[in-house]
Amino acid sequence: MHKFTKEVWPNGLRAIYVPMTGTQTVTLLVLVGTGSRYETKDINGISHFLEHMFFKGTVKRPGKSDIAHELDAVGAAYNAFTDKELTGYWVKVDSKHADLAFDVVSDIFLNSTIPAQEIEKERGVIIGEIDMYEDTPMRKIGDLFEELLYGDQPAGWDIAGRKEVIRSLQRQDFLDYLSRYYKSENVTVAVAGNIDLGEAKAKVEKYFKQVREGQTEKPLPCQETQSQPQIKVAYKDTDQCHLVIGARAYNMFDPRRWALGLLATILGGGMSSRLFIRIRDELGLGYYIRASSSLSTDHGYFDVSAGVDTARIHEAAEAIMAELRKIKENGVAEKELQKAKDYIKGGTLLGLESSDEVASFFGLQEVLTRDVLTVEQKFSMMDKVSPADIKEVAEDIFQDKNLNLAVIGPLKDRDKFEEILKF
Repeated sequence: MHKFTKEVWPNGLRAIYVPMTGTQTVTLLVLVGTGSRYETKDINGISHFLEHMFFKGTVKRPGKSDIAHELDAVGAAYNAFTDKELTGYWVKVDSKHADLAFDVVSDIFLNSTIPAQEIEKERGVIIGEIDMYEDTPMRKIGDLFEELLYGDQPAGWDIAGRKEVIRSLQRQDFLDYLSRYYKSENVTVAVAGNIDLGEAKAKVEKYFKQVREGQTEKPLPCQETQSQPQIKVAYKDTDQCHLVIGARAYNMFDPRRWALGLLATILGGGMSSRLFIRIRDELGLGYYIRASSSLSTDHGYFDVSAGVDTARIHEAAEAIMAELRKIKENGVAEKELQKAKDYIKGGTLLGLESSDEVASFFGLQEVLTRDVLTVEQKFSMMDKVSPADIKEVAEDIFQDKNLNLAVIGPLKDRDKFEEILKF
């Protein structure tokens, strides 16, 4: 399995190297430990906006299309992403073009000029992206659910931000944010693929030694207060309803996270999961149904999301609640638990055949927790989970005081949901 080497440079920059056999590609992923959790209300959306601006020109590549032309010329895959607690920039190339990948990513990361005229143009692009999410209820429902859980604090705000803020951000705001968070001790460089360890180290030293030095402050802790079920219904004239039923759970450092992930897999991972069989196969209530656990550094939740026939939305909510009650009351058999473990292991191994997934697997752990587990270590932790652990977690989180429901669809009445939403 993949072995990694971790290195901390004198300036605090962290690097993870994962040489791989059996691939011709190399992925370079640069991660910064900042995202929308680190924003204040007056700059909400700047993490994501800045990610866009990094592709708008550097001193060496001043044209806004120069970067794309250069990477497209070698058939590279490349992109960037912003989350609540991290931002990432990556390029995946044929290994013979590794130097180009390092040169381009380090250039945008260290030398972006953030041109004022491009900020003006990109406002429209970001607002278009926000509108796209608004018009995609299957995507929007997750944001609505987090807004319900966390309210008016960074954990409850959209990553893309609010339109009025996007319209008001100025170039100096970007420069201030850059100097505050894009600093060496907050940066992780992950290199994975067909590359020699010594060669990879030399490239990181050559291309990233100029990262701004310094430490960064942590965001304010997430505040959680809830004593009874919460419901949020957003009216939208859609052909079906999208809902998320979920419960407050654990953060990514909690030892119960392994059992939580397996609980989510048993309930809604794959086409033979309990919820898929019940909601889709037996009741024919909708096309998609899934369960997952979402973990942050100081909070987390379990959720079930589904798109269902509007006329049968209450039946669907009741059927989902019935499955949650059932696992809370009766637990799971060893055989079903083992199947969930093998499902997760198989999916993990399939993903880790590609260098970009390997870079993400190791890099994301390092930037968020500063503690990297190998695949074998993760599997070992999962193997220790017993049916009793699953039942214990279900009993702990499936309580009325943790329960939340968000719905998007042509509905205005929430009274029926109040009757359904109880354990």
